[in-house]
Amino acid sequence: MCGIVGLLVKTPALRERLGELMVPMLIGMTERGPDSAGLAVFGRQLGDRQRKLSLYSGFTAEGDRFDWQQLAASLNAAMDVTAQVEAKSNHAVLTLQGDVDAVKTWLKDTHPKLYLLSAGRSIDLYKDIGSPSQVAERYDFASLKGSHLVGHTRMATESAVTPDRAHPFTAGEDFCLVHNGSLSNPYGVRRKLEPQGIRFDTDNDTEAACRFLEWRLREGDELPVALQKGFEELDGFYTFLMGTPDELALIRDPFACKPAVVAENDDYVAIASEFRSLAHLPDVKHANVFEPAPEEMYVWKA
Repeated sequence: MCGIVGLLVKTPALRERLGELMVPMLIGMTERGPDSAGLAVFGRQLGDRQRKLSLYSGFTAEGDRFDWQQLAASLNAAMDVTAQVEAKSNHAVLTLQGDVDAVKTWLKDTHPKLYLLSAGRSIDLYKDIGSPSQVAERYDFASLKGSHLVGHTRMATESAVTPDRAHPFTAGEDFCLVHNGSLSNPYGVRRKLEPQGIRFDTDNDTEAACRFLEWRLREGDELPVALQKGFEELDGFYTFLMGTPDELALIRDPFACKPAVVAENDDYVAIASEFRSLAHLPDVKHANVFEPAPEEMYVWKA
């Protein structure tokens, strides 16, 4: 049992309040997921040659004391890039201009214990172990700004409680997924993808779904086509919530046994596993509130 939350704001003025509105949604899912929590937030896209890398230092010897500014200085000195870093505890967002693949290789070679959480032009990602309220306070979720976000609270059932196994999961650039449920064929999916050169970081079943859907997008599928292929390939019980730079997407398996509720009005689209996480939202009593149908695709544009 886990909790999912998603929020997409249609009114530009609400982008300044995205994190403030989301934090009660996340904390409202504590009983569904007390082990760990996380979120991915999408904001203004950077230029073509710019990228953001979300990094986690908790696996390094320095942990919370990791010197992020020294990392950026060393990177700038070693490579033909311009990098800046913004740190929050053991997480940091490294913004750079230059060859992002070369930077990833440099990070792996020089700081092998640093964990890459996400990469892209618009995504920032934070996740860690602890209760949702602890994680939200640790990384100041209430101050986050952007157009839409995807969040999760985890109650581990099939893999260890560690930051890298917390949700959201990412693959490629600017794509993330959170999951409530369990897959029965994640290793079959892995055997399908690994010959394509796709590498897995964990044994979590959600990672298999995330990498499968991102692979289909990378192969040229539009998001609805990729989701339809997910219905055909991914076996089990699931509610998936996904984020891209300009979309929020929700699907449930054919049996729809994992709960989800949506509230939509002129200002926002809000998604949660239970309505109590939506009850605080402005003017929610006048929103269109509904339960998503099984094996249907719901895609909202940011």
